[in-house]
Amino acid sequence: MRINLPTWLTLFRVALLPVMVAVFYLPFPGHNITAAIVFVLAAFTDWLDGYLARRMNLTSAFGAFLDPVADKLMVAVTLFLLVESHHSNGWSGVVMAVTAAVIVGREISVSALREWMAEIGMRAAVKVAFIGKLKTVMQMVALVVLIVQHEKEATALRLYHIGEALLVIAGVLTIWSGMYYLRAAWPILRGDAPEQPSSGKGDA
Repeated sequence: MRINLPTWLTLFRVALLPVMVAVFYLPFPGHNITAAIVFVLAAFTDWLDGYLARRMNLTSAFGAFLDPVADKLMVAVTLFLLVESHHSNGWSGVVMAVTAAVIVGREISVSALREWMAEIGMRAAVKVAFIGKLKTVMQMVALVVLIVQHEKEATALRLYHIGEALLVIAGVLTIWSGMYYLRAAWPILRGDAPEQPSSGKGDA
């Protein structure tokens, strides 16, 4: 199997995750800024591999499988880091944990829904919508802000609270987009629409 450039970028994104985790915890000046830069670099490769795959027609089954996995790993790992670093912060920690659970739970649920829809040949019914893209942008901005300010330095507490607020908004958009995809698939889930036989070649 030949690995094309977009897939190499996706693999690079996965490889950046342990780097970000290590930098997040290492006690050196500016480690939070460095961790945020690593996260932004990973997020940039997410856009770049998709752009190159479309522009250069470099699509592959392996790349189509790996790209969403890498995206969800990046978000989930970052959320786990932030929740762990805020576990003793009272209501702030509770809000962080609940929002993270909502986001990760939604990602798992929508991924399962898309996989099932692909198996019955109805993947297009739950294609990515604008609300999903908006959720992703809001989520990424919130995570960058929270990585930078995860230690809650007194001099930057306002920026930290902005990050918290953005993450809550992302959580609301997460629920909204999840309901959007569920509504699109609901007629098929209820059995109102005929299922198409699977060809055994899902694109999820």
